[in-house]
Amino acid sequence: MMTEPQIITLMALVFCSAALGFNVLVGAGREVNKLRTHANFHGKMKENGDRPEDLLAKMRHDRGLDRDGYINNLNYKIGRMVTQSGLPLKSNLIYVIMAVSTVLAGLVFFIWKHTIIWTIGAALAGFALPLLIVSYCVKRRRQKAASQLPDALDVIIRSLRAGHPVPVALSLVGREMPDPIGSEFGMASDELAFGGSVSNAIQRMADRIGQDDFDLFAAMIRLQEKTGGNLAELLESNAATIRARHRLRLKVKAASAEGRASALILNSAPIGLYLIVSNFAPEFYGAVDDNPAVNYMFIGVTIWMIIGNLVMRKMINFKV
Repeated sequence: MMTEPQIITLMALVFCSAALGFNVLVGAGREVNKLRTHANFHGKMKENGDRPEDLLAKMRHDRGLDRDGYINNLNYKIGRMVTQSGLPLKSNLIYVIMAVSTVLAGLVFFIWKHTIIWTIGAALAGFALPLLIVSYCVKRRRQKAASQLPDALDVIIRSLRAGHPVPVALSLVGREMPDPIGSEFGMASDELAFGGSVSNAIQRMADRIGQDDFDLFAAMIRLQEKTGGNLAELLESNAATIRARHRLRLKVKAASAEGRASALILNSAPIGLYLIVSNFAPEFYGAVDDNPAVNYMFIGVTIWMIIGNLVMRKMINFKV
């Protein structure tokens, strides 16, 4: 006979599985529909009939930039992170989200635990959680953009060899490539249409993405503007270099897979075990749950886990 906590846990798992399956189906349908109508977000906005100057201003505003393309935020580092994440957080919306997350997390743990220590810890976690999510989005977006860059350079090379000027080649990438690189090249193409130089437009795009390969691409464009030369040949060598760097990153990722898996297991095992025991055998921790010493022990364990994570990250994080 199942107990009430076991029934609640089983119902929660069934609900989460159903919700996850529904989201997967809905997301797949949206992606298929998106591919039928437009290649990226920039193309979708163009289809809405917005004027090019209004479209560029809107996309800059959504990314936390002012009308001239500079970061518009109370803190430069946070503003740069918001811009590079690609999330429509505008200028200072991230601070509202952080404040709400802090208050809600602290309030929930105060009602649950009725202790100041847990409340402060939860509030600090709620304060950091939005930044961690944005940082994760930045990392994923950089990786995806870096994997798309060689293909984008190939499109530019073929366009240049067909006799098209550089702005037309950049706009072709903005029309044909998916996000994130499609919208970024689309914004760069719009900047060129309003009188900007190629080097400035590419450098701003590199700043919006924040990845080393794009900085290399921007430096090569600046060098070509100053010294001249065959841009198609320079881009071809640049694409070969970026592909080699990407292969090296994949090799490093494969070599460090064991360490990352160990870190995941060492982090999830104690937390998962605690949650399972608390739900299926609540009396196991019930006798000591109100003991203040247990709370301090949990804080100590959390600190040691954070230190262990930092050490493991240092061991498996290789810069390429």
